Amino acid sequence: MKKPVTHSKTLSQTQRRAQLLTFAAILACAWPAFADDGLQASAKDQYFDETSAVTLFSFDDVSIPFTQNLKLVMRSPQRHPANPVVKRGPENSVDDWAVQFYGSVIRDRSTGKFRMWYVAVSKSERNDRMLPRSAPWRVAYAESDDGITWTKPNLGLVLSGGNTNNNLVKLDPRIGVLNLKVLHDPDDPNPNRRYKMGAHVWTPKSSKRRNGTLAPFVSADGLTWKLATDAVPVDAELQESDTVIPPLHFEPVGGLYKWDGLFYLSGQNAIVASRPYHGRVSRTFISSDFAKWSQTNAIQFVRSHQHHLLGPGKSRIGEQTHEGISVWNRANVLVGISGMWHGTKEWNDVTIDLGFVVSNDGIRFREPAHEHIFLKRGEDGDWDQGGLLQGQGFENLGEQTLLYYGAWDPRVWENSPPRGGVGIATLPRDRLADLIVDSTTEGSGDYQMKKTVSSFMTRSLKIDNAAPRQFYLNADGLNDSATLRIELLDHEMNPLPAYSGRHTAIVSNYGFQTPIVWGSRSLIENLPDRVRLRVTFDGSRKSKIRFNALYIR
Repeated sequence: MKKPVTHSKTLSQTQRRAQLLTFAAILACAWPAFADDGLQASAKDQYFDETSAVTLFSFDDVSIPFTQNLKLVMRSPQRHPANPVVKRGPENSVDDWAVQFYGSVIRDRSTGKFRMWYVAVSKSERNDRMLPRSAPWRVAYAESDDGITWTKPNLGLVLSGGNTNNNLVKLDPRIGVLNLKVLHDPDDPNPNRRYKMGAHVWTPKSSKRRNGTLAPFVSADGLTWKLATDAVPVDAELQESDTVIPPLHFEPVGGLYKWDGLFYLSGQNAIVASRPYHGRVSRTFISSDFAKWSQTNAIQFVRSHQHHLLGPGKSRIGEQTHEGISVWNRANVLVGISGMWHGTKEWNDVTIDLGFVVSNDGIRFREPAHEHIFLKRGEDGDWDQGGLLQGQGFENLGEQTLLYYGAWDPRVWENSPPRGGVGIATLPRDRLADLIVDSTTEGSGDYQMKKTVSSFMTRSLKIDNAAPRQFYLNADGLNDSATLRIELLDHEMNPLPAYSGRHTAIVSNYGFQTPIVWGSRSLIENLPDRVRLRVTFDGSRKSKIRFNALYIR
């Protein structure tokens, strides 16, 4: 097998040098427009940051709606051998009872440092009956230079156990946080609001059960936080009169993201709606300023089993969606991880795996493959046995995609043993699923396979002609006998002469970001305002090709 390379076979040495000379200009011409993050990430990782590009994933059937003689094969990640990469702390530390990764990981593009926020609980505060019941649930911080080895810095911001020698972030005012997601929003004109945290907090209730709701926090540095409203918590809980979403039980921050200029939170509950479903489903509220939120919600994702109502008193039984959707914002598409709740009559049999979903509108999510278990819970005796949590942490680093997750074993929660930790699951960079030749179709012998056309065509893509474009391929299994032929078409599917026929790009080298070259051109200008791409699997060994993604910068 050939060694992976990052250039197309058709590039000459002169063309490669010319391409390098235009590289900085290309980075500034990303579609849609982003800051200089791509340049910094590229210099450190040898690859450009794909969040500054339009990405057409193999599993995105909105971006790639038309296929022939191809099938989708989902991948499942591997657990990192260093797991859990963040463990509970030593005795008498602020997280010696729980490191609960209902949290976030964000990579600071200016420094390369990885930043993590998670829920921490100490045994001493948890057992202190003089404290309000929500007070022990705190927000803690960790950081890493490589995304694998983490430290818990002494921030010196919060008093706990008689001193401030801990990694707790400061919340003003103090409130108990059960779940959180952090969003970096560098476009906010107010520097004190460029970090945003959605916090799942409690509101008091006269009965034993409390209602979950949202508390929005903002920060300049991610360490010292201020509530974005004028609410005054009582006993570390938000009063019902101060809630920013309707005062019903809602667990609001399985995910937090910005899409089309609005903020979205993803959470779970069984709010009675016009379309009733059984059990926990994913819903979203939206906001334009992060402080005032919509008083209506949209259903994001419902598993097929939940269309069958099991009746009252069976809220934990059956297949359900757990804790909303954690989101990887890829500019034109949202990749999501959701909890797959396997409910039973008794708590000691309930388990949770992680599923895989995708959205193109920020609201509705779907499964590329029905009931695909993306990451299965650990075996009994493992640190992540029983149940997994979809913390919001996704990063492409070198030739790997890192996905951060947490653990909670619902089977033993009533006994309240110490819980949690943070793990990493890994995949080859952006290779979440493969499009491959479907060798099971009728007449799929060697001779027929050579004759059968295996190809896909993208949706019609709007092109802003103010800047040139460059196209890249993420694919495996390519060689002289297994190539991808790539053509550009207009909106009406007419081939563009300069990018089809004898000028069709032929890629025979595999890689994670292989430039696509038509003739001698890799930097493309003066395209129609709407184009499509047609990609054909070709060669006697085309069944070995694995297509993963196509990028437009």
